[in-house]
Amino acid sequence: MSIDLGLRGAAAGLALLIASVGLRDLRDSTVARLGAAVAISAAASAICSAPNFPRPWQWWGLILLALAAGGGVLFWLWARAAFDDDFVLRRWHGALWVVLAGTEVLIAGGAIDWPMPGQVLDRAVQVASLGLTLLAVVQVLVTWRADMVEGRRRQRLVILIGASVYTAIVTLLNFFPPLSPSGASIASVAKAFGLCVLMVLYGWMLLRAVGTPEGPRRLPAADILGDISAGASDAEDKPVVDQPLLRRLQHLMIVDRAYRREGLTIGVLSAELDVPEYRLRQLINEGLGHRNFNAFLNRYRIEEAKAALADPEQMEVPVLTIAMDTGFQSIGPFNRAFKAATDLTPTEFRRLAMAKNASMAPKAHAISGIGKPD
Repeated sequence: MSIDLGLRGAAAGLALLIASVGLRDLRDSTVARLGAAVAISAAASAICSAPNFPRPWQWWGLILLALAAGGGVLFWLWARAAFDDDFVLRRWHGALWVVLAGTEVLIAGGAIDWPMPGQVLDRAVQVASLGLTLLAVVQVLVTWRADMVEGRRRQRLVILIGASVYTAIVTLLNFFPPLSPSGASIASVAKAFGLCVLMVLYGWMLLRAVGTPEGPRRLPAADILGDISAGASDAEDKPVVDQPLLRRLQHLMIVDRAYRREGLTIGVLSAELDVPEYRLRQLINEGLGHRNFNAFLNRYRIEEAKAALADPEQMEVPVLTIAMDTGFQSIGPFNRAFKAATDLTPTEFRRLAMAKNASMAPKAHAISGIGKPD
């Protein structure tokens, strides 16, 4: 019991320290805010799942239970935000947390008096939490190869192995608790030890991330429309890792337009350039400032799309055709990527570009002498 309570106290204290440090240094980061919420949920779980926690539940205990019960949702959202640069929090994410946390509070608070419905709902919440953890693991695996940030790739291994294994074991122990009192005590100590280890690893990762920017800054529409014909060559102004490799990569992307190819991956591109994948990742991340491979490709695609949308001769070309010609497979991802890069929809961008071209045309005619008396 002493070991159990000591480990739980250490895990809860470390979790609260991690949450406070993360909010202090990265309070404008969605990842940090969600990470702090996960840490607070872990602290609440360490406290309210202790073997000597008072029963029946008091009002303050129900608050801790709500924070702990929503941990699965928070962990899934944190994994999405940490490893998907395009992730955006939605209102239904909060509604999902309310449903899971509220169900556990209703069961523990005695609002559901019948044993069978209460037990079924409790098991449903645990299965949902396990399912959300598996979704977080899927997120880690699906975007593994496209991640250009080497430190973040290492974090994925910790998340994949540590958190998923811990959650699976805890869920199984909740479904099939040990029969003997000694077995229950050993299981409780094991869960407390696992949570403490996870908090140590999580704290190490979060502190390493302090000061790391979340991603590239979105350009305002005025900057973009200020130079419609600008291509992808401005990437050369960024710091590079390997200048010869950068020139070969830029030739492949700008001249050969490799970004138009369907199914282009970091492995295919590195094989074509005859360089190891880690060197190409380093160049794309540290030299060109992209955190994932899709963002790197979309930059060139969006630049070509901007030029096409601003071209008066292509004014009648549908937006979908331009999107497909530049390498996008459907209109939805193109609209989202274009909006993220320019703060404008493709249609709005084309309208502003055409208006600018129309306003510049009379000036050009005036300079050439058109309309002047002989």
